[in-house]
Amino acid sequence: MRPAYAIALLASTLFDHVVAAPQISDWNPYERINRNDSALLIVDHQVGLLSIARDWDTTLFFSNIRGHAAIGKLFDLPVVITTSAETGPNGPVPKEILDMYPEVKVVQRKGEINAWDSPEFRAAVRATGKKQFIIGGIVTDVCTAFLALSLREEGFSVFANVEASATTTALNRDTSNSRMQAAGVHLVTSFVVLGDLMRDWRNASPSVDKVVGWIQTYFPAYGVVARGHASAILRNGTVLPGTEEWI
Repeated sequence: MRPAYAIALLASTLFDHVVAAPQISDWNPYERINRNDSALLIVDHQVGLLSIARDWDTTLFFSNIRGHAAIGKLFDLPVVITTSAETGPNGPVPKEILDMYPEVKVVQRKGEINAWDSPEFRAAVRATGKKQFIIGGIVTDVCTAFLALSLREEGFSVFANVEASATTTALNRDTSNSRMQAAGVHLVTSFVVLGDLMRDWRNASPSVDKVVGWIQTYFPAYGVVARGHASAILRNGTVLPGTEEWI
């Protein structure tokens, strides 16, 4: 084969592969959560389903779902709560969450697996008047993903809280998160949601002491930083000898 012909053939083959390769048609730029245009969705966070949330430590995940719910309270967001088979094996929503929202009527679905298939749930979501929805659910691959994909299909922005969603295996979680992400769902954590809604430590509402209260309860990894600082400066009036030069 002549060199010139071989080069031309190789170039043609590479071009065909590039053209035939899958193209990313929808690139989703950075979108911030707007507290004036967002609502919090609590999907099937039920005591019975906690037993199959096995990609998280149960103690940690139970704290995560309460923290997810508390974000709605902290920022005064509209909240929609839904359950499936509540009078059966799935059980009720934990009392700690229900006590946060005594005024919210839980949408007990009649059998719909995808919450969006429930007319009552759809009506409750639309009644919020919001365009951005922050979701946590059990299980990730069904309760969270089905609803997230349906909301995206309707043109809404969706933020799936990966810390407030759980399923039976890490494989199921990762596959579901990839599926949602491909549809334009934003995968976020509770601290990301908190930071996006808060925007600035100088904001008066919610006050810093209330935000710090949420952090101490639901994100103690950062809370211990504040505790150490407060202890050194306010209580002891000193810092660890030798650290002054780093201040």
